[in-house]
Amino acid sequence: MLDLFSIFSKGGIVLWCFQSTSEIFSPSVNALIRSVILQERSGNTTYNHNSLTLQYKLDNEFELVFVVAYQRILQLSYVDKFLNDVHLEFRDKYKNELQGGQHMGDFDFKACFDAVLKGCEQWAKSQAKLPKQMRTFEDSQKSKKTVASMIERKGEEKGKKSVKIVESKSLTNGKVEEPEIEDDLIAASRAKLAQKLNKPKKDVKKSPKSPVAEKERVKKPRVWELGGGARDLPSLDFSTDKPQDRAINPDTQLVGRMTGAIRDLEVDSSESSSDEEEVATAPSPKKTGGMFSIFKGLVGAKALSAESMRPVLDKLRDHLIAKNVAADIANKLCESVGAKLEGKVLGTFDSVAKTIKSTLTESLVQILSPRRRVDILRDAMHAKQEGRPYVMAFCGVNGVGKSTNLAKICFWLIENDMSVLIAACDTFRAGAVEQLRTHTRHLNALHPAERHNRTMVQLYEKGYGKDAAGIAMEAIRYASDSKIDVVLIDTAGRMQDNEPLMRALAKLIKVNEPDTVLFVGEALVGNEAVDQLVKFNQALADHSSTSNPHTIDGIVLTKFDTIDDKVGAAISMTYITGQPIVFVGTGQTYTDLKALNANAVVHALMK
Repeated sequence: MLDLFSIFSKGGIVLWCFQSTSEIFSPSVNALIRSVILQERSGNTTYNHNSLTLQYKLDNEFELVFVVAYQRILQLSYVDKFLNDVHLEFRDKYKNELQGGQHMGDFDFKACFDAVLKGCEQWAKSQAKLPKQMRTFEDSQKSKKTVASMIERKGEEKGKKSVKIVESKSLTNGKVEEPEIEDDLIAASRAKLAQKLNKPKKDVKKSPKSPVAEKERVKKPRVWELGGGARDLPSLDFSTDKPQDRAINPDTQLVGRMTGAIRDLEVDSSESSSDEEEVATAPSPKKTGGMFSIFKGLVGAKALSAESMRPVLDKLRDHLIAKNVAADIANKLCESVGAKLEGKVLGTFDSVAKTIKSTLTESLVQILSPRRRVDILRDAMHAKQEGRPYVMAFCGVNGVGKSTNLAKICFWLIENDMSVLIAACDTFRAGAVEQLRTHTRHLNALHPAERHNRTMVQLYEKGYGKDAAGIAMEAIRYASDSKIDVVLIDTAGRMQDNEPLMRALAKLIKVNEPDTVLFVGEALVGNEAVDQLVKFNQALADHSSTSNPHTIDGIVLTKFDTIDDKVGAAISMTYITGQPIVFVGTGQTYTDLKALNANAVVHALMK
């Protein structure tokens, strides 16, 4: 039973509609238009919304959409045939009215609709009564394969033997003739087989039994060459040693280097003038150009066209992809630059390459510039004035450096006289709590309590196997009672496709409502980081029970010092998600934390 059938134009004019119930179907049809038709995702003609299944058919000639809706629990086998039949009937009956393009008029289609529906229902009943028959050999895929296609052609690949292809016509008394194999290949194969059989085995001759050989082999204990033998074993045992008993020699040179705002990324100021400096005369053949050197001659006072910009844009696209920018994003960037410059008149000595490169550089800087200013120190100071701690949560996949960069941010905060409580909510990974405990001791050694009249860094941990959301809640309550300025929540690494762990993270964020949720991703993986960020953000939204879920607020890009000039992941992540890159990890020490400099990244990308 059909609940709704509607015919409307792509412009939004409803030409004819049938509705069997009083239910309102407009939300489902609007969802189909927004999610499928407007986004041109017409590969699958079935769309599910709430309890309804909607199937549609497009008429590109007259720009019409035919939509049928029915309950999802029903299995209607005639819907595809019904859509095709109604489509043909409507076109044939109102072809003259539709050709005018006005899509206006009185479309009396009820009689035809009922007749087609009745005919399709009877056809479905007749098909259901027919016994299911096995497919004949001619209907199967095997019948389309020839004998030649089923013979392995090993001789062409490995050179062991060549097999002659037998045509399907070569039948003798209903039997297929066997393929002829050359005699010399058969003889060679037999010789190899005989050589293998006559080859003596290594373990045929057994040594006479001896009492030494009969003894079982026992693994000897490893002897540590420490000089003292057993006396050195206690010095290697750290299981009973308390962390506070081991002395720490802090690197005092790090103190005071992170005061104030985070420093920007530093870049080499030298420019490759072979790409950018343009002269009126022809370039010397001895000069070595960069990626734009082949376009030196494209100068003149003329308007830019798509044909003149195509070679430069193709070269740009390849350059961006080589620098780790996602391929589809590189295409969109080049297309936007081409649309922006088409028709622009160049000066006499302005080259096409220089104009396109400068325009692309401006676009990239605009993409990397954050839409909103993210100032952690300002927000933390504002929360302190309100008498509450400022809460930051770190999340991401496994092994990207969440705990390490959390310690860097913690060092930056205590350098600016902010007391920090680290909440060890990674109760899954072995050694996660011990790692944070070690960072806490090192940070307190750099900024001892005697200097600030208070303990600058504290660790709140409840061991392993506990509920992460509960530990975070207790840590925030403890920080509020102890007048601690900032709470940094370290979460366990998880893949974006792991539903139970993503649901637990969504619970942690929903229950504790942190001020900032930072996604930690590494620049090493390139375009994979984009997929991680998109799915991570979507999973947080899907697994949250609130109507306005708290998703990712910013990005921490780690291991930036290992990618040289292939910085395209930063462009891809900000282009797709629109989230700002708040911190950039550039090394192994506490001071290796930078702020993203858009000009520096674009300079490294374009050189």
